[in-house]
Amino acid sequence: MYRAGVLGRRPAVPTDFAELERRAREASSAKAWAYVAGGAGEGRTMRTNRAAFDRWAVVPRMAHGQATRDLSTELLGRRLDSPVLLAPVGAGALMGRDSDVQIARAGAATGTPYVFSNQGCNPLEQTAAAMGGTPWWFQLYWSTDEALVDSLIGRAEDAGASALVVTLDTTTLGWRPQDLNLGSLPFSRGLGIAQYTSDPRFRDLVRQRVAAVRDGTLPESDVVITLGAIRSLLSITREFPGRFLDNLRSPEPRAAVETFLDIYSNPGLSWAHLETLRERTRLPVVLKGILHPDDARRAYDVGADAIVVSNHGGRQVDGAIASLDALVTIREEVGDEPTVLLDSGIRTGSDVFTALALGADAVLLGRPHLYGLALAGQRGVEEVVRNVLAELELTMALTGAADLASVTREMLVPNPSA
Repeated sequence: MYRAGVLGRRPAVPTDFAELERRAREASSAKAWAYVAGGAGEGRTMRTNRAAFDRWAVVPRMAHGQATRDLSTELLGRRLDSPVLLAPVGAGALMGRDSDVQIARAGAATGTPYVFSNQGCNPLEQTAAAMGGTPWWFQLYWSTDEALVDSLIGRAEDAGASALVVTLDTTTLGWRPQDLNLGSLPFSRGLGIAQYTSDPRFRDLVRQRVAAVRDGTLPESDVVITLGAIRSLLSITREFPGRFLDNLRSPEPRAAVETFLDIYSNPGLSWAHLETLRERTRLPVVLKGILHPDDARRAYDVGADAIVVSNHGGRQVDGAIASLDALVTIREEVGDEPTVLLDSGIRTGSDVFTALALGADAVLLGRPHLYGLALAGQRGVEEVVRNVLAELELTMALTGAADLASVTREMLVPNPSA
C-alpha cells in the first residue's frame, strides 16, 4: 500500500472500519442499508457485540525473536490459508449485482472460504464455479417442505460443498425496525431467492400453487395497483430465471415469491429435525446460532461436527448476549477438542486475534465484506479480506505469536478502561 502510495494510488476501500462503513452507507440505497446494516429492535445486541471486544486488551510481548507468522489452520479436515471465512449474508445484490459470484471470486483470489447464503442472489452452482479450488460451505435454512430441504442439500453436495451450515436462529424474522419503517423485505421483491427459483423441487411447488389458484382451490392474492406494486412486479420479473417478457406474462414469478414466503423457514425446527441430518448428508454438519452451553452440548450430541457461536449479527433478538461472551462460556463448558467458530461483531484483524485467543477455531466475517462489495465489487471484497488478514498477522507479529496455536488467552487481559 505504501509503495502504491508513492505512485499516487490508494486502496479501493478504507482500511479502518468506521470509514468503510461510512462510505458504504453513502454508496447504498436506504433499503439496502436498512437490510444489511440494520439490527433487531433498538440495536442493543449489535452494540453489545462490539462492547464485548472492548472488554479485552491485547498484551504485546517484546524481543520474542519470531520473524515469520503462519496463519494457516485445519478446519473440518481441510487445510485453510487463514482462520477467516466469509459469512453468508442474504440478498447481497442490494449492495451489488451478481453479489454471490463477485464475493466468490474474491474468496478464490484471497484463498478465503465462502459460506454461500441460502438466501443468495445467484444459484449455488454458478457461485461454486467462481470459487475455483477454494473450499466453500453451504448455509441451509430449514424449510417447512422436507423434500426441498433434501433437494438443497443434494445440490450442495453435487456442486462440491465442503460443509453444510444449518442456521438455527432465524426460524422467524426478528423485529427489524429499519426494514419495517420502510416496509422493505428484499425477498418480497424477488431478491435473495435464487437458490429457490433454481431448485427443481421449489419450482414444482410454484407450479402446484399456480394450478391451485387456477382451479380455485387456493384463493388468488389481492393486488392493489400502485406505483410501488408495479416496481415490485418488475423487480420480481427481472430476478426470476428466464426472459423478462416471458416472465412478465407468467404467473410463476409472483407465485414464486409467495411460495418462498410461505415455506422458506420452519418455525417448528427442533432437535428431532437436526438428528436426521446424519442420514441426509455426507457433508460435515455445522450448526450456526448457538449461544448457550447446553445447546452447544446438544449440537455435538446430535452429530454436529462444529458449531458457530452467533447472534446473527444482532439481527434477531434485541438485548441478546454478545457472541464473544457466549464463546467464552461455551468453550469453558465443552473443552478444547470440539470445533467452535465465532460470528457476529468481527470487524478487524485485531478482533480476529481476540476471538482466537478466547477459544474460536475460526471466525466468519459478515458486514465488512458486503461494505467492500458496495464500494468496489470483487476488488472491494478482496481488499477488505486482505486488510483483516494483514492486521491479524501484524498483531501476531507484535505479540510474538508464530502461528495460530500460539494465540492463547494468556495474550489478553480484561481491559480496565472498558
